[in-house]
Amino acid sequence: MAFRSGFVSIIGRPNAGKSTLLNALVGEKLAIVTRKPQTTRNRIQGIINVERKAKRPAGQIILVDTPGVHKPINSLNRRMMKEVYDALEGCDLLLLIVDATARFGAGDKFVLDIVKKGGQPCFLLLNKIDMLDKQRLLPLIAEYKERHDFAEVIPISAMKREGLDALLASVMKALPEGPRYFPKDQLTDQPERFLVAELIREQVLLATEQEVPYATTVLIDQYEEGARLTRVAATIYCEREGQKAILIGKQGSTLKKIGTAARLQIQGLLNTKVFLELFVKVRAGWRDSRDFVQETDWRTQMQNMSRAEKKDEPDPES
Repeated sequence: MAFRSGFVSIIGRPNAGKSTLLNALVGEKLAIVTRKPQTTRNRIQGIINVERKAKRPAGQIILVDTPGVHKPINSLNRRMMKEVYDALEGCDLLLLIVDATARFGAGDKFVLDIVKKGGQPCFLLLNKIDMLDKQRLLPLIAEYKERHDFAEVIPISAMKREGLDALLASVMKALPEGPRYFPKDQLTDQPERFLVAELIREQVLLATEQEVPYATTVLIDQYEEGARLTRVAATIYCEREGQKAILIGKQGSTLKKIGTAARLQIQGLLNTKVFLELFVKVRAGWRDSRDFVQETDWRTQMQNMSRAEKKDEPDPES
């Protein structure tokens, strides 16, 4: 059997389980997960190397996690939706993941319309079946089959890892013959400093309520790797002074809680001790600032760093 490979984009509404599925299939925490909608803001690639089995070819699946599909209301939301549309371009297969416990509504129709316009083969993943009355499963499958001609309909529980072996087998059959796009030991295309910023933002989401989580973002100011110690300085941006006060907390208690939890997560990721400094700054209306929102994208950050490094290089002719 020939080696198979391809790009597989996961699409769905907020909180459908996209990031949980990505982490479960890759076997590592690449995407932060909280119960708050719109936790994922960027396209995240996870690389799965599949070994050959009796009825399954060897191959490489590049999974692309995307932000939850929603109607954009500001520059941040528009960029998140651009991440969704960018993930659909050139992908070999779509995985539409839906919460099987929720009723089909306008938001689901919006996502399904995007799938139909994309034109790629699409698997429907009915997620959270561990929470579903099993008598509802067959009628639910029939209902969705009437709405679209899905290549396959696969019930799963991303949280409990149920149905994932069957999903991987079906994905491998659907992918074309192709090369190994990434080295066998690589799990993601994301740089570690972006993963670190996301782990900090995850703790912000877990520690705060109401509007504060959605009005915050995290940028890395300093990232120095050492054999035994990694030094990280990061700024949590929010939009109002009141939000800053909540993030810091009484006598710095909330910021300390965020920092302690984030540091433990980062140490687990990097396998080194971590010295973490956190700062909180107000940048009014940053979610409506196209330039600042673009600056929060890790690809833009890496390009800026590359330009800065080239600028600092000595002129060979001088």
